[in-house]
Amino acid sequence: MSATETPPPPAEPPMLCVSIHDVAPGTWEECARLARAMREVADVRLTWLVVPRYHDRTDDERAMRAGLDAALARGDELALHGYTHLDTARRSPGLRQRFLRGVYTQREGEFAALAADEARERIALGLEWFRQRDWPVSGFVPPAWLLGPASWRVLPEFAFSYTTTFTRFHLLRQGRSLFAPSLVYTARNRSGRALSPLAASLAAHCMAGAPLMRLSLHPPDVRHPHLMAHARRLVERLLATRDAVTKAECARRLLALQPGTVA
Repeated sequence: MSATETPPPPAEPPMLCVSIHDVAPGTWEECARLARAMREVADVRLTWLVVPRYHDRTDDERAMRAGLDAALARGDELALHGYTHLDTARRSPGLRQRFLRGVYTQREGEFAALAADEARERIALGLEWFRQRDWPVSGFVPPAWLLGPASWRVLPEFAFSYTTTFTRFHLLRQGRSLFAPSLVYTARNRSGRALSPLAASLAAHCMAGAPLMRLSLHPPDVRHPHLMAHARRLVERLLATRDAVTKAECARRLLALQPGTVA
């Protein structure tokens, strides 16, 4: 390097994003317990995926609002996670869509098959709900990570910097994405509770050198102590080599990666 050349900036360490899904008044107690379980490991910054009208209910939100205000004050992030978290679109004839919408998600993939006008309206309603509470929002994560073609077309109309699907982190303004499958537990049945920790450990091992790992926690996870114990061990191990960042911070760092890393 010559004396006049500027040295490249130091490389950022690989990242870990821990997110809490399905945040709503009716799930708040369990979501708060998930956050406390993560704080037992380290003071990680979390991304809370908030549903304005979860399962089309309007419960007393005072405890949730106080908790999320405190989360923002400590450096956490809030992201818009759909509007009702319910798939109300007409049923699909294809086997794959019927499985994804009716079995994999149990009719909770809200944006899996919406028409463009309906997707646009629900996102706008969600953003207005955030605005009324004076909460910043830079990311949109669809329920069950499912986005139909019409919803994909609508997203760029809004000022989101990112969205995530099950396997990728998408930079919306740049039209680029990074392969980063989410580590997630299946708490709703016995076989899922037994096998999903093994799958999460295997995926984490296979992605040891990846720039980003994502751990996605859901309210039912906290009902099963062995899932929480596994999540704490996993986070502790990953934090030995990774920075825990919010998804908004992750988006900022991904923009600085070498061209081609985010395709």
